[in-house]
Amino acid sequence: MTANIGADAVTDKAVLVLSDRPVVPLGPGLLEKITARGRVVQLVTSPDSRVTLPLRTELEDGRVHWVVAGDGYYDGLTGRPLRWDGAAFTPDPSARDYAPDFTSEPRMPPGTPLTLTVRTPRTPSSPPGLALAALTRLVTGAPPLGFGTSEPLTRRWEPSALRGAESARVLVVGSGPRPALGSLTWTDDTETSTLTIGHTPSDPPPLAHLPWLAATLTAEHPLTSFDAHLTPTAADLTTEPRWTGTPSTVAIAG
Repeated sequence: MTANIGADAVTDKAVLVLSDRPVVPLGPGLLEKITARGRVVQLVTSPDSRVTLPLRTELEDGRVHWVVAGDGYYDGLTGRPLRWDGAAFTPDPSARDYAPDFTSEPRMPPGTPLTLTVRTPRTPSSPPGLALAALTRLVTGAPPLGFGTSEPLTRRWEPSALRGAESARVLVVGSGPRPALGSLTWTDDTETSTLTIGHTPSDPPPLAHLPWLAATLTAEHPLTSFDAHLTPTAADLTTEPRWTGTPSTVAIAG
């Protein structure tokens, strides 16, 4: 199969979404395909494309697969060579190593984004997002700028707008000198807030401040858990289909 970039295709096994964009977001059309029941969604890009953090999260959750079409095909997150079986891209059983493009030198400047994840109890009477707003304010100096379920995030941040939904997942964008993207999921009794902040080698994450951050946040919103990890990827929070290192946990509490 050759990738007809810019068109979609549907087979008995998969929905193929083909994109030649340099940065591929979690757009509304792609999200609709991901959340629809049925065939697996396989996103096909060139080795020059990068994916945004919200889309990478969907890839890590397994709701969509990233297929990179270069000299052969491979998984954009793992580097595992793939083959076209006539209906979908599947792992190549004859492969014994990573795809060559995956092990090539990264093209984006290196960074060490910091990801913070907090879980808090909640009651149905309170709007979701209060803990995430507090976390964003403590880290960036201001509450989230906007939110949405897909990119771009065009709605002005307002926790009361989330009231009434039994459960949901939304994305948020923060302000400040560094890129900041987050997500929020909630049920009747639990909220999970995640915030990732872009850092460069010359502007490293303030790891020594994490105990203060956890204590200050707990004073406002009792935490069920708090954890932080570093991901060696681009400081602009995009991911290219190349090996950049392994995430490392730097703090756990709860």
